[in-house]
Amino acid sequence: MTGTQVSPPRSARPDRAPARRRWTRDDVENRVFAVLRVVVIVGLLIVTLFPFYYTALLSVRPLDRVLQDPGALWVGPAEWDLGSYSRVLAPSASGGQGFLVFMGNSALVALGTVALTLLIALPGAYAVSRLQFFGRRQVSVLFLAVYLFPSILLAVPLFVFFTRIGLRGSLVGLLIVYVSQIVAVSIYMLRNYFDTVPVSLEEAAAIDGCSRLGIMRRISLPLAMPAIVANALFVFMIAWNEFLFALLFLIEDRDRWTVSLGLSQLAGSIEIPTTVLMAGSVIVTIPIIVIFFASERLLTEGLTAGAEKG
Repeated sequence: MTGTQVSPPRSARPDRAPARRRWTRDDVENRVFAVLRVVVIVGLLIVTLFPFYYTALLSVRPLDRVLQDPGALWVGPAEWDLGSYSRVLAPSASGGQGFLVFMGNSALVALGTVALTLLIALPGAYAVSRLQFFGRRQVSVLFLAVYLFPSILLAVPLFVFFTRIGLRGSLVGLLIVYVSQIVAVSIYMLRNYFDTVPVSLEEAAAIDGCSRLGIMRRISLPLAMPAIVANALFVFMIAWNEFLFALLFLIEDRDRWTVSLGLSQLAGSIEIPTTVLMAGSVIVTIPIIVIFFASERLLTEGLTAGAEKG
């Protein structure tokens, strides 16, 4: 019919614009926290990595270039000069700073402290966690009470005592002092981790005829390995960087100095160039970084996950 409008089929009609999605409070919070997470991570990386980067950069630059442009944040490999590292590592008889000897002394003391501390702390922490005895609850408080006394308060009595017994000036005496200072907190830290190991696993091993020592060696220690590695790294860092007792016990004999004493000598001398000081700082820091990344898997891996079912 003429004049009659025929409506187009339904399928031919233009689709309506989809309704705009309204932002909810949860959407806003998720987006804000996503941005803040990136900002915080980048900020922390800059704060933690930039000082070490600038220290390493100064250590490989010639002293005259540092004096001309100390604020340079990048130099090409063609301008690098490793002479500062040679001077730091060379023996003192050859005009160097003798840091190879210092690092060897620090390694002996630090590794010995780790070994003796774990040898004492592991059975002690296991006993506090698993065995019932009088005063068990108060033991942890006593362990932490050791750290209520500052190191400087114990320095003079320990200095006099070790002088009387003839151990002042020796690495053995310094090792004993470090172990006595650290073992209490190591027991406390390991005891908290042993508490998380399922008791039912040890009970099952005991039913199978395993002794208490066998249970500890075959069940508890493997499951507590992340805590043991973390504790060992913690002890190593303390022993490697400790300065006060090393100064009191070893200052008279340069051949027995640790890296902390050697670095303090570089920092306190106006005759030592800045580049040499920075090279010494890098050398002291590198072992800690290497050990940390080498043990990162055990530090972050939860070996007890899935150990007990049902």
